[in-house]
Formats: sequence, C-alpha cells, structure tokens
Amino acid sequence: MVLGLQQQDYLRLPMSQTTNSYPSNYTPQSAATEIGRLQLIIQSALAGLRTAMPVQVIAVSNSGGLAPIGTVTVQPMISAMDGSKNLWKHAPVYNVPYMRIQGGANGIILDPVVGDIGIATVCDRDISAVKNTSKVSAPASLRKNDLSDMVYLMTIIGQAPTQYIQFNSAGLTIHSPTKVIINSPNVEIDASSACTINAPSIVLNGTVTATGDVTANGTSVHTHKHGGVTTGGGQTGVPV
Repeated sequence: MVLGLQQQDYLRLPMSQTTNSYPSNYTPQSAATEIGRLQLIIQSALAGLRTAMPVQVIAVSNSGGLAPIGTVTVQPMISAMDGSKNLWKHAPVYNVPYMRIQGGANGIILDPVVGDIGIATVCDRDISAVKNTSKVSAPASLRKNDLSDMVYLMTIIGQAPTQYIQFNSAGLTIHSPTKVIINSPNVEIDASSACTINAPSIVLNGTVTATGDVTANGTSVHTHKHGGVTTGGGQTGVPV
C-alpha cells in the first residue's frame, strides 16, 4: 500500500512513477518508531480527505446563452507531492457541475469562461447518479472524497471586469461596453425626485403619453405658441 496517496492520485501518476518507482508520503526515518508509524497512519487518513482546492477552467459547456446549468473541465492547481517532495500535476477533472445563483426558474446567467481561476469543493461521496438523474440516489460507487465528485463554485482570482453590476455606497451601477437590453411585457421606472436620460440620440417607437407637462428647451408644450402663422398673422393660441 502507498501511504498518503488516494487511489485517484495513484492512477494519475506519470507512467515513469507508477512502473519504475513507488512514491510514498514517508521516509525510512519517519517510519522507524512506533510513534512515527502511528503518525503516518493518521496523516495518511487525513490526506485522503478532500475539502476544497483552487482550479483553472480549461473548458466550458455553456457560453452565456439561455440554457440549463452546464459543466466545466478544470485543472487542479495544487500539485500532488510525495514524502520525498517529488511533484506531479493532476490530470484534468471532467464533467464538473458549476454553481449558478438560481431559484426555480429565476436565475443569473453568469457562466465560467476558459482561464477562470476559482475554488472547487469535493463531495464526500459519489454524486454521479445525482448529476445524471437530478433525484435522490444511492452512491454510484464506494469512492469517497474523490476529485471526480468535484463541484466548481466561483472565481477567486481574476482581473478587473469590463462589464459589471456594481454595488457600493454611491448606489448601483450597471455597465456594459456594448449593449444593455431590458426585455419584459411591462417595464416601470419609479423615481421619487428625478429621472435623467443622457444620450446624443433618443428613439421612442410607439405612442408616447405624458400625464404632466413636457418642457423642450425651456418651453412648455402646454403653454407655448407658434409664431409666423400665415393666415391672419400673429400667433396661435395656447394648445388645448
């Protein structure tokens, strides 16, 4: 038995390490005493517990479109190490579900992208049956704390965003370098003091109804008069 290495770690070793040598988490000196051997047993058991680790996204099933939650392929970023300090890179982990903020049919679509560095957690039992059926299921195998049962949570290392929703003491900012679309059968904006639209051009497609006064260049459309009237001269009366 190779102490300290989980089965999935051993299976992912390079061929040279699985055929020509047997990596372990101990040295002859550490196993020379009864206390040392007991510590090795405890350390080996603890080493088999997977909790969370940083990973990098190398493939994504979704690309920001309207679709159910997808999966990612990730590369664990912490290399495995044996007792002699030899390192090797883990193989990629495939078919990893990722977390989305969603409740029922309400959700925020923010899919991971290739290159994201995030945190992933490892479930303590085989979750493949749950992923396939979305129902309460028995573990599909006896594996425990295996990288195959990983779930990608969120990005933890990244550059400043160029498209964002920002919350701070100044208020709420929605920024996009391309376009913002609000799509709904009914849209209502309630402003208790003022509503300002700054744009070089404004297009309104449809009937416009104003219940209050409308002012253009300082002139009210309710009280303005038209000059230069050809019939009879003078000005028109106040609009009805």
